[in-house]
Amino acid sequence: MAAHKPVEWVQAVINRFDEQLPVKTGHQNNHTKVSTEHNKECLINISKYKFSHVISGLTNILKNVNNMRIFGEAAEKNLYLSQLIILDTLEKCLASQSKDCLRLDETMLVKQLLPEICHFIHTYREGHQHAAELRASASGVLFSLSCNNFNAVFSRISTRLQELTVCSEDTVDVHDIELVQYINVDCSKLKRLLQETVLKFKALKKPAQLAVINSLEKAFWNWVENYPDEFTMLYQRTQTDMADAAERLFDLVDSFAESAKRKAAVWPLQIILLILCPEITHIISREVVEESKANKTLSFKEKMTTSLKFKEKTTDLDTRSYKCLLLALVKLIHADPKLMLHNPGKQAQETQSSTAELIAGLVQLVPLVNTAQLSQEAMEALLVLHLPETIELWNPQAPIETFWDISSLVLFLICKKLIGHQMVNSTEVLKWLREILICRNKFLLKNKECATQNSGIPICRQAQTKLEVCLYMFLWSPDTEAVQNILPNYATFTEFASVSNIMATGRSTLQKRVMALLRRIEHPTAGNTEAWEDTHAKWEQDTKQILNFPKNKVEDGQEWINMTGFLWALGGVCLSQHSKPCGPTTYSPPWAP
Repeated sequence: MAAHKPVEWVQAVINRFDEQLPVKTGHQNNHTKVSTEHNKECLINISKYKFSHVISGLTNILKNVNNMRIFGEAAEKNLYLSQLIILDTLEKCLASQSKDCLRLDETMLVKQLLPEICHFIHTYREGHQHAAELRASASGVLFSLSCNNFNAVFSRISTRLQELTVCSEDTVDVHDIELVQYINVDCSKLKRLLQETVLKFKALKKPAQLAVINSLEKAFWNWVENYPDEFTMLYQRTQTDMADAAERLFDLVDSFAESAKRKAAVWPLQIILLILCPEITHIISREVVEESKANKTLSFKEKMTTSLKFKEKTTDLDTRSYKCLLLALVKLIHADPKLMLHNPGKQAQETQSSTAELIAGLVQLVPLVNTAQLSQEAMEALLVLHLPETIELWNPQAPIETFWDISSLVLFLICKKLIGHQMVNSTEVLKWLREILICRNKFLLKNKECATQNSGIPICRQAQTKLEVCLYMFLWSPDTEAVQNILPNYATFTEFASVSNIMATGRSTLQKRVMALLRRIEHPTAGNTEAWEDTHAKWEQDTKQILNFPKNKVEDGQEWINMTGFLWALGGVCLSQHSKPCGPTTYSPPWAP
């Protein structure tokens, strides 16, 4: 029957999908969840062949759900869940849309679906319980919609810009301009957006200008994240029309930024526009400017310097803008590390210094307490930079020597922070450090014939010692996960590596096993000796604290017990080289033999 009446069969699946939404059935159990998921997958597959029918049906369902009148907390939750299910299904159907869709499909999408999606992005603002989730889901639909139907979405944005150029009201609706933040933008589409903005920016009211500035900034980063290769290509192949639009918009935005407050709002976009002009960027970065290009370098450099002078007086707004730009730059490194490692015309030592500065800057961001997202992105960027194929770009003229110098510095600085207990997310950093070590080993294995070149430099030995100290000292951490995630590269730690796989063990059992292994270490090293001494200093400090404030939290007491056992277990080998024994003599740990 389905073969003879495909449209009726598709409609039956759409109806079934609609009937099983939480807003229709009430609270979902496991059976109804599985059934809803099954219907969802069916529609996604059918949309590859009956795209218009499925999208039209889902759009109608979304309209009806949005118009439903509900009462009570439970009903509101079911409504929200239903909206998320529909939006997610729409996004996946649009993502699998055939590129040779009919013009009729595009017209239908613009007239029916786009207004519904805009409803979520524009209407569900702060204050609504599920605003962020609904907006994020709706923006995902808009992104997928704009992949194959960019002209239709762009037309809506362009039309609104045109309307605002002749608007005499001070209060203007900028919602459609903000759609720029969520659409799929490749190089050619970004160029169209810039060119359209250049034509209309000056005639816009201030609120519309600010909306354009903010939206273009986000559109740029969306482009970089989704098309990193295109961004890299921008610096390898000149695109005059892109640079021309960016340069002209820079001038317009610069004229707009009259006050310090406006400068704070526009300078991130101005930096972006400068980045989109590779030739000017290269000229500015040179110490000596060629005479033929001196005049052009667009007056531009003077405007750039002037527009950034507001940073001399830092305000809260400036700080927020700086953090946003810094986060965006780190995300850029994460998305496309090759761009930041591109050093045309530089000598080997200059290239190495440039890479060292970049990586050292990222390391400084890892321990930041109040900017967790920035810290996480910095770790991700450093991990991408440590991939074997990326390490080779640190300094192509001397990859092994550069690796030992820079990567050793990373280990040294991170381990120093961990030893000093200067990181609130120390367990996460340990997990990340483990991945860094794995990447290092892969690189060395790939270059095993010459892996030891330059490995005897001081920073390399210092990093080895600090790493060993760090791994030893985290063995007495009260955080079981921290102990289990240590997987070092030394022969004395191979059994600790096997202990790390005992995920089900209790804290006490784990510590007993760790201390038993520590007692089997026979040779003192710079690492285990420094670990013992640093732990002993902290043990003495904590002992005084516990004696003075015995009602401290249990976690502190557990850490003190672990440290005491650690000192006893490792004391035999570490103190064997001292003529006079020292250390705790008044406490016998419960696991001592």
